[in-house]
Amino acid sequence: MQLDQLWTEPEIYITAAHVTKSHRKLLLKSGPLVQQLNADPPGQIKENPDRMTQVQQSRQRLMREVCAKYTSGTTKQTITRMHVSRIYVEDKHKLLYCEVPKAGCSNWKRVLMVLQGLSSSTGEIQHDEVHYGNHLKRLDSFDQKGIIHRVKTYTKVLFLREPFEKLVSAFRDKFESPSSYYHPVFGKPISSKYRSNATQYALRTGAGVTFKEFIQYFLDVHRPVGMDIHWEPVGHLCSPCLLDYDFIGIGAPSNLTFPSFQDRNPNAERTSLEITRRYFAQLNVTERQRAYDFYYMDYLMFNYSKPFKDLH
Repeated sequence: MQLDQLWTEPEIYITAAHVTKSHRKLLLKSGPLVQQLNADPPGQIKENPDRMTQVQQSRQRLMREVCAKYTSGTTKQTITRMHVSRIYVEDKHKLLYCEVPKAGCSNWKRVLMVLQGLSSSTGEIQHDEVHYGNHLKRLDSFDQKGIIHRVKTYTKVLFLREPFEKLVSAFRDKFESPSSYYHPVFGKPISSKYRSNATQYALRTGAGVTFKEFIQYFLDVHRPVGMDIHWEPVGHLCSPCLLDYDFIGIGAPSNLTFPSFQDRNPNAERTSLEITRRYFAQLNVTERQRAYDFYYMDYLMFNYSKPFKDLH
């Protein structure tokens, strides 16, 4: 059976087009749960096992609450291969990991490879082996019985990153660095449609796309080229309203550091919130608002603060 034959039911994830003022008013009512979560924003959790358990329970409840309000009246949906296409399986420790690009996914996949016994250290695993070595199984490679069994019995984990920061990180990685894929596939049509004085070099190579041009493509309902997993909302990639994750990783304690190596751009400064603000300062208010609306469910479901005060 083809994958598109399995995809017969409407998707549970609500896109920005469905976000109405009434939805916002309904979901932004500050009940005890939301107030409790706001006491510990992502990345600022006190390092205490009991507190961590409480925070995870609160994150799960908020996720379920948001999902329930947006999917009220919707019948329970069958899990298909499309829903789990970004989930990696580690059978030995009964772990399911949903890959969120630009949220530490390369290093988390290295961890899975070590858990499987494919390497003794994450530091020994090169970038191409992580992403192109086909060492890890995806959940959609199993039959329906195997998928449902693992979803019901394995620990499901999800690691996130602030949506605007993740978007800027993706842009910097794919368009400000050499890329034999993103420049010709995305850069050429972006330069052609959104740059009035594009040079022949830009049209031929796709190099030099600006953040403003990228956002014009990103927000265009008639994009000259489709979407990409690096800037898809987490709600779409990982189907949290359907899979009910056991662990939701948001932010990190101050004593947690990333490995010293960077896969593609070893000399590049890691994208921070300050760098993110500098990029978004290049946009007008309407563009920032529309980008926020695109990720609105991610901001709401995972309790991220508004990145700019003029957003509503």
